[in-house]
Amino acid sequence: MSILERFPALIFDFDGTLIDSAPDIALGLNRLLAAEGRRELPLADVHQMIGDGAGRLVEQAFAATGTALTPDERGPMTERYLAIYGALPVDRACIYPGVVETLTALKQAGHRLGLCTNKPAGISLDLLRELGMGALFDAVAGGDSVARKKPHPDPLVFVMERLGVGAGGAVMVGDNANDVAAARGAGVPVVAVAYGYPRMALEDLGADIIIDRFADLPGALARLG
Repeated sequence: MSILERFPALIFDFDGTLIDSAPDIALGLNRLLAAEGRRELPLADVHQMIGDGAGRLVEQAFAATGTALTPDERGPMTERYLAIYGALPVDRACIYPGVVETLTALKQAGHRLGLCTNKPAGISLDLLRELGMGALFDAVAGGDSVARKKPHPDPLVFVMERLGVGAGGAVMVGDNANDVAAARGAGVPVVAVAYGYPRMALEDLGADIIIDRFADLPGALARLG
């Protein structure tokens, strides 16, 4: 059985997997924090906050720099952060090495590609377009596409349904425990990249295969298949 026959659908996380978004996320957060009279967060701290969606990101940033946000403050402050982040100029240098070439080759080979991220769907679609990657993806789920974000499997299932595959025909590719948990919940195998924002030791993620470079993905798929 070929890799395409075994895995017709390939589904990817965004931040820490396809793009190094942490510098821009930190810039947006720090502009918001500065406007609120808070200290800036170093990039290393922001790395540990990425992956659970914008609301949780903002919540953690404020808790780390002073008084925590109240439930009533969280929504408006998250909207302010998203407005700042969404207005930042996009630099294609944020795309990890080998991503565009590998995705293009997989797409040309016949795989259907999906994006499953906790970043809001609108911002994710805008970013894909501005990065010149929009045409590569056949389905996108953001953190606001379904009621529950990763690590719940619902957003992954949402993408799988739109790609027309069941658990037996998909692979999840991500960088942290949320991606692995979503994949396990949906019953699909998972490949983890070693260069992202795992927030734990790589060997503790529980992925089926860990790859050092995105260009290693086709080989990993062959091993899984």
